[in-house]
Amino acid sequence: MADLRQLDYFVAAFEERNVTGAARRRHVSQPSVSAAIAALEEELGTPLFVRHRKGAQPTAAAEQLYPIARRLVDETMALGSLFRTPRETRPLRLGLMRSLDAARVVEIIESLAAGTQLRLVGAEERCDARIISRALLKPNEAFVPLWRERYVIALPQSHPLALRATLDVRDLAGAKLVERCHCEYGRRFARHVRGLEVAATAETEEWALALVAAGVGIAVVPEGIVRGHPRVVTREIRHAAAVREVGIAYDPNKPPPVELVRASKRYRSIRRPND
Repeated sequence: MADLRQLDYFVAAFEERNVTGAARRRHVSQPSVSAAIAALEEELGTPLFVRHRKGAQPTAAAEQLYPIARRLVDETMALGSLFRTPRETRPLRLGLMRSLDAARVVEIIESLAAGTQLRLVGAEERCDARIISRALLKPNEAFVPLWRERYVIALPQSHPLALRATLDVRDLAGAKLVERCHCEYGRRFARHVRGLEVAATAETEEWALALVAAGVGIAVVPEGIVRGHPRVVTREIRHAAAVREVGIAYDPNKPPPVELVRASKRYRSIRRPND
């Protein structure tokens, strides 16, 4: 019978679409996750992932198993908390910019939730600290880097440019653009593309990707927010500024709570330097 550890590692690999990413999330070695999933596959008598160069694609069996495994893992964690003595927690208002890679932020939030009365607000609201791109840093703020990520071009799978491995501004001349309202980079990049036409403006990342998938246009997006989308492909941009650094911004005269500092250190300790 599958044990909870196997199911937990499976859930992480399913959500990350990557065994190495699952190992980082669970703070274990990659072989440990691979071995657990292999044992689970053998016990169930069916493959759960198709491995490829960029990660692991869940099979139909994995799609069927995931909601069951997710529920069992969550219920087991909830059961443990029933008998845990409540600890004193401190309030923390954390501001989040809109175009964040949710999977990365969740890793940080998970380690914060047990020690704080966490309230998540918009990046421009009153808060104790913010997770933002360095480009949005205010002159009076200090900044602790968390990760770097590329901007990529998001395309519908049937788009002719999807046949190319990488793209530059000349390839995009005359293209239709799905503009993202809260992107700190997209409009700057668009100025370098001749004849680029704004076909739609999206208020949210989900709406932007839905419009791309529908063939309305292409979009310039941080790589993390499009990870695993079933109907959108991405291509690297050959452009020097097509990268951003995300981190924690705070008032240096009012340092962020120690729980946030610890969570960010834990996060950076299990990530590769160029993540």
